[in-house]
Amino acid sequence: MSNIGLIIEERSRDIGDFLVGRLIPFRKKRMIGPFIFIDHMGPTVLGPTNYMDVDQHPHIGLATLTYMLEGELMHADSIGTKQRIAPGSVNWMVAGKGVSHTERTPDDLRNGKQFTAHGYQIWVALPKEKEEIAPSFHHIPKNDLPSWQDGPAQFTLVAGEGYGKKSPVPTHSPLFMVEIKTDAEYRLNAMGQLKGEIGICIVEGAIEACGEVVEKGNIVVSKVSDVCETTLQPHTHLLLFGGQPLLEERHIYWNFVASNKDSIEQAKKQWVEKTFPMMKEDASYVPLPGR
Repeated sequence: MSNIGLIIEERSRDIGDFLVGRLIPFRKKRMIGPFIFIDHMGPTVLGPTNYMDVDQHPHIGLATLTYMLEGELMHADSIGTKQRIAPGSVNWMVAGKGVSHTERTPDDLRNGKQFTAHGYQIWVALPKEKEEIAPSFHHIPKNDLPSWQDGPAQFTLVAGEGYGKKSPVPTHSPLFMVEIKTDAEYRLNAMGQLKGEIGICIVEGAIEACGEVVEKGNIVVSKVSDVCETTLQPHTHLLLFGGQPLLEERHIYWNFVASNKDSIEQAKKQWVEKTFPMMKEDASYVPLPGR
């Protein structure tokens, strides 16, 4: 089977072994492995009058992975979690059959000073047999993540398995997320190191793939098994993510992900009627779109 290549911009384009564009899902590639949604937060300057306050909203059928590069957030949810996240650490929330949560700027950072917030909010679809599991939350500090150096490249295994290492993030299907930062030019070789589909998110800098230069703000999608050589330019910052694709199609409506449309309809009804699992100490509420 031939490889499908894609670069993800607002207008996606093919460059041989890759597909390129901005974030997922997009019209030519809805998922990369089990990764179904990526939201790039910032970089944006917050304070002294504007802060990040994402009010209470629901999820089903997925796990959220929050990874901050700059700034901090306070996570709270309907299972009683309150967890601050700093750059380089991971917040991993398994929504399963249903969870509500908020993400806000911590109180002590609302001090009249400005700071930069920059990070990624990522959704990983759960396997069909685990879509209805009980919700859970896990925080993994930066120092607990596997980290290593290869020449001018610094690697961190954020989640899953790769390069002979395993992250402590308790994932539910074969996947990987790897952060790479380079000081000088570096040839990336993922052959035999990562399994499944692969996405390369260019945070800073640029890469050269199949004779084309792809700059920051894009995601490059390929398959590890037949990816052509990729060269990272000096001072490049990447996130690699992907894994084994799930067998069934996934449906998305707002913050709900499911293999069965009936599950989404039920979640919509519960959210409108406010019978969905709700937070006890936060009365905020994001209405269902269109309501």
